[in-house]
Amino acid sequence: MPHARAALPDAASVPGGVAIVELGAAGARPSATFGGRPVMVLAQPEREGAWIAVVGVALGADASQSPSLAVRNTDGSTRQVAFSLQSKAYAEQRLSVAPRHVELSPKDLARHERERVHLAEVLRRFSNREPATLRLATPTAGPRSSSFGLRRVFNGQSRNPHSGMDIAAPTGTPVLCAAAGEVIDTGDYFFNGNTVIVDHGLGLLTLYCHLSAIGTERGAMLDAGAPLGKVGATGRATGAHLHFSVYLNATPVDPALFLPAA
Repeated sequence: MPHARAALPDAASVPGGVAIVELGAAGARPSATFGGRPVMVLAQPEREGAWIAVVGVALGADASQSPSLAVRNTDGSTRQVAFSLQSKAYAEQRLSVAPRHVELSPKDLARHERERVHLAEVLRRFSNREPATLRLATPTAGPRSSSFGLRRVFNGQSRNPHSGMDIAAPTGTPVLCAAAGEVIDTGDYFFNGNTVIVDHGLGLLTLYCHLSAIGTERGAMLDAGAPLGKVGATGRATGAHLHFSVYLNATPVDPALFLPAA
């Protein structure tokens, strides 16, 4: 059944955004890849027999280039579908944290590397289940204290841009699943602290980090709004908050495009 337009995220064809690319008419759902990774393909709303790709664009993407999707139709034919990007500037934030979370000891560095490899594998998950919706519910109550894409400087040292949204809330505040899905990972990670990752289908994943407690387990099927943990300050955190990330085709994208307006 075609999705209603309201079920799609806001389109933002920018680094860190979501490009909604028209693939044209095809008898059956084509498949598509971007940068070698499978991307979400859905029936195009209000146009019978047509399809769209919902593509996560990396923060490091070069907006001066014209990226393209590799599309394969069910008859085996292939084609390239180009789309355009616009540039976007993100702000910078300077933070002070415990030195061990910036200048890692050999032991912590080895732990982080193991966790990085594991999480990269989890985040590549692409299940064939179609998401019930791409409009997500806010996972916890509180002000959005740090935005996606913020370039962060910890103790004077530049680090990767912020890959999610921070929502400030007291320790113990319930954290709810943003949409129906399967819990595919839980754990206590060096940087992320207590973490839950949920697969909503076709490469759409959500992450919930720095939890004080995890209230679910791998393999659990959660409804939208189901509790999965509580806000905390575990891992690399300067205070109690929820770090909430959204991934498409193994790429972190701006959660604000999926959430109700603040």
